[in-house]
Amino acid sequence: MTDSTIIFQLLVIGVTIGGVYALMASGLTIIFGVMKIVNLAHAALMMIASFITYFAFTNYGLDPILSVIITIPVMYLVGVIVYKVFFGSLEKDARFGELTVLLTFSIALIIEGTLGYFFTNTLRTVSVPYSTSSFWIGDVFLPKGQLYATLLSIALIISLWAFLRYSKLGNAIRATMQNSTAAQVVGVNIEKASVVAFGIGIAMGGAAGSLTTYMFPFYPSKHWEWIGILLSLIVLGGMGSLAGSFVGAILLSVTATFVSHFFGPTWSVATFFLALFIILLFRPQGLFGKKMEVK
Repeated sequence: MTDSTIIFQLLVIGVTIGGVYALMASGLTIIFGVMKIVNLAHAALMMIASFITYFAFTNYGLDPILSVIITIPVMYLVGVIVYKVFFGSLEKDARFGELTVLLTFSIALIIEGTLGYFFTNTLRTVSVPYSTSSFWIGDVFLPKGQLYATLLSIALIISLWAFLRYSKLGNAIRATMQNSTAAQVVGVNIEKASVVAFGIGIAMGGAAGSLTTYMFPFYPSKHWEWIGILLSLIVLGGMGSLAGSFVGAILLSVTATFVSHFFGPTWSVATFFLALFIILLFRPQGLFGKKMEVK
């Protein structure tokens, strides 16, 4: 391969992985946008979807891409239940932000422990024929599995955008994301918007959890690695910005792919944490976020 071919190949791999990262981040972004909390249990909930997909594949032969049809509604319901049980009574508490950090951390530990009990911490993956085959464009290969996952991820993100843009409930959620106080003044049901947004956020993460089962090995404690990556994506894009999380996902995925190729896979994950540190240090509002002034 020539140098230009290698660079183009790395770009292709980075973008196709980045599309799935963007789907993961979209759920965390909408939850933060509405509730102003960082859901540390987001990746752990995503692991539930991964194991549902694994169970459906090993027992019934259900393709992981098709399993999204199951995991989206199931994880939406899980999200609604988690919100009702854990967050509903805390929203009016003055310490809501601090309490939710501890609460979501605890939920993540509970999920990890429960999955570990039933499935152990053994590495698992879903093996499908297209996960190891590729399309070729000249000297550049395009992994079929990553391409399919990215196309579905983009379709789901566009669907989420259309829902937020054109539906009445979506407009209520967007209004809450922009200014919850003003939204409440004009008659938006903040609690309903929060419940639906949390459910949708978890559902998007669930879809990503299904798609990653044949892309990356997974196990119950894998969520700690995922949540670090997700935080770097949404911070780079701007907390609460759906477009920002998409751009951040693509940029960091491409960067991590180049780092992995030139410096070794060990440094790939470190790229996200280094990016998180640099962003918080020099531009904490992210690429698409607005700088807040305290007067």
